[in-house]
Amino acid sequence: MLFNSYLFLLIFAPICYLGCFWLGKRHTMYATLWLGLASLVFYGSWNPWFLPVLLISIVLNYGAGRLISRMGKPGCFKRKLVLGVAIAANLLALGYYKYAGFFVHTIDQVMGLGWTLSGIVLPLGISFFTFTQIAYLVDTAIGKSTEENFFRYLLFVSYFPHLIAGPVIHHKDVMPQFANPNAFKFKRENFAVGAGIFIIGLFKKCFFADNVAVYVTPVFDGAGQMSGQALHPLDAWSGVIAYTLQIYYDFSGYSDMAIGLSLMLNVRLPLNFNSPYQARSIIDFWKRWHISLSNFLRDYLYISLGGNRRGAFRRYTNLLITMLIGGFWHGAGWTFIIWGGLHGTYLVINHAWRAMRMRMTLTVTTFEQIFAWGLTMLAVIVAWTFFRAHTLSEAITLLQSMFFVHDQAGLDLFTAPERMQVWLWIIPLSIIAFVAPNSQAVIERFFAGRTPYITTVEGGVWRGPTKAFSIGLGILFGLALMNLLKPAEFLYFNF
Repeated sequence: MLFNSYLFLLIFAPICYLGCFWLGKRHTMYATLWLGLASLVFYGSWNPWFLPVLLISIVLNYGAGRLISRMGKPGCFKRKLVLGVAIAANLLALGYYKYAGFFVHTIDQVMGLGWTLSGIVLPLGISFFTFTQIAYLVDTAIGKSTEENFFRYLLFVSYFPHLIAGPVIHHKDVMPQFANPNAFKFKRENFAVGAGIFIIGLFKKCFFADNVAVYVTPVFDGAGQMSGQALHPLDAWSGVIAYTLQIYYDFSGYSDMAIGLSLMLNVRLPLNFNSPYQARSIIDFWKRWHISLSNFLRDYLYISLGGNRRGAFRRYTNLLITMLIGGFWHGAGWTFIIWGGLHGTYLVINHAWRAMRMRMTLTVTTFEQIFAWGLTMLAVIVAWTFFRAHTLSEAITLLQSMFFVHDQAGLDLFTAPERMQVWLWIIPLSIIAFVAPNSQAVIERFFAGRTPYITTVEGGVWRGPTKAFSIGLGILFGLALMNLLKPAEFLYFNF
């Protein structure tokens, strides 16, 4: 069941929300049970066989969390031992479903043993609910979190707005909201703001991401079939830039929808995007792109490796290792590892450059800021080429075509009218991504006296959205609905 489908919008969401609000007026726990059940139905609608994997993971991690919380003081050896075993079990399960086929195939290619492994179906969202529970276990071990109520824990993990593709949430940030007596009671302010964010996200996905996506597949598939020949440079650039925009609007659209759906239930999820394509450095990019994952990798991997506490060389090594693992988390393939390695290398260079500039106490000019933004975007686009490509040869063919490495002019994939069509999408979508305010800024501006993450109301009175903004949201919603006849999955559902 997709957020961008008639089944979700017309059947699941109304039943889920009406039931939750009705039960929430009577007792928070009734609404918790209802929402947990609805979330399991939402997950099981993809494939009923995925449900046992999710439920077993929830039960075992809940038990591990309860055991950890009862064993001595935070930081003691017993807690660390149970935590280590629990994390290892989570990673083994994730490794089996997501990486076993990759490892077997790699070993077979190197050693020629004739090994094959088939029949493993990747449960949807396993990376996200595994990381969410690992974070919970670590927080429990150090005394930051604990959860005694199993049904609240089940809802924490399975909560449908974030279950499939994040954001990665922390128990200490979300569970107190579930336990609030006013949770799950209809509150028109939160419902209106959440609906506005959801509509913006739905429009991003259905109208922007899905329409530009049709120009991506022919280019990448074409590069995979060229057998060393070049594509026309315009086709190569248009396909890669189209994907750069597709993944931005696809994932930021999903994140907006997740935040909006949750806010309608009075639960605030963490922001996941903050105009990442407006970043002027790779460091800044990773503070803006997939923020919850960046924070997870920083808090639970980079710092655990030593962070920046042991000198520059160790710091840069830790950065590179963290990003390599982050790339591998996205997918079992060398293209993802190279994507992570590229971003790790970018970060190392960026930190080294920043340290040198600080020693030289140089001021940054406007021209340098523009150049820094352009260089950052170029680096991101090159990395996205590997991220989207099915094989290394496909990515290399595209990059060679883009940068005129081949002698020949290149083979045409698009006709002249098709080239014009793709750039008629690329240019306005680029301007919006590069210059326009993001969804949160738009909501804060036009919902008079109310912002999604600031609880005070101007003048103590809720005045709602402006009339013009309400009409604009209605138009966006209508345009999005017109594109729902063939709903497309979100890109991050594959990771």
